[in-house]
Amino acid sequence: MKNIQESTFEITRLLSPTPSFPAKIDDHRERDLSPQSFSSECHGFWRDAALAVPAALFVLYLAFHAKKNLRKLGNGRSYVMIAYYALLWLAALLNLAWCSLQAWQCASGNKVAWNLLSLFTTDGMLCLEISLVAFLHKENYATGLETLARAFTLSGLIAGVDMLLKTIFVFGFGVPLFIDNGETAHKMKWGLWTIHKLLLAAVYGFILFVHYSKWRDKLPPRSAFYYYVIVMFVTNAVTLFACMLAGIGASFGLWLYGFMVIGYHCLYLPFVYVTFSADLFQEDDLLLDNAYYSEMRDAGFFDVDWD
Repeated sequence: MKNIQESTFEITRLLSPTPSFPAKIDDHRERDLSPQSFSSECHGFWRDAALAVPAALFVLYLAFHAKKNLRKLGNGRSYVMIAYYALLWLAALLNLAWCSLQAWQCASGNKVAWNLLSLFTTDGMLCLEISLVAFLHKENYATGLETLARAFTLSGLIAGVDMLLKTIFVFGFGVPLFIDNGETAHKMKWGLWTIHKLLLAAVYGFILFVHYSKWRDKLPPRSAFYYYVIVMFVTNAVTLFACMLAGIGASFGLWLYGFMVIGYHCLYLPFVYVTFSADLFQEDDLLLDNAYYSEMRDAGFFDVDWD
């Protein structure tokens, strides 16, 4: 009787459309060999598309307007403008790679490459943030090499220290700073992100405090500058709140943090371009026109004898 039952079970297993357990294991391994499957298993198709599509569209937009912008940069000869545009392109390309290669995050063999890519992407965008604030703090954008050197010394020093600390914690202590696996158990990870966002929010909050204090004359009279500071302060404050919630094990904190990460990588660079680039290139044109006018006036083109 036992042999009959075993034979019946074996025939049923062979004829069943549902694969047996070993087949499931093999099928799972086959899926793991496909790079495209990693990202969908970890995050889902729509999340990956929400990251990759806006990043690709922005790079295409920059490429479409590159010829016109490069012509203006060549005519204006502003070192600050050239540096800003180069930083924008570098950050956009790194961000596109980061958004498009989310599958690396879930592949054990690509974790080192993913951490390196995340390091360069986050600190490249951080360098753009700091440099942009330093550039806009000046009275005009067409400043020389001395101002450019000071701005890049500050932004490079801060971004370099930030990258060094992240490298130590990621590769030295094994903290999964850039691995978004939906876990709240790693307290050190969320503690580090909390400190990071707290410092950024404090910097933008201090600028807003100065703007509404008696020392407001120390800041540039540019409305775009304050819109940018307000948006970045709110962004970092909300992300700080999400990190604190995730640190105490709240699932809403994980969701909010993921939402802010997607929003930052999708919208920050277009926001910077729309907010400042038109103003920057327009002012560059005005400065160029003023320079031409001064040269023509010195040459005597406007000396008219009305007698």
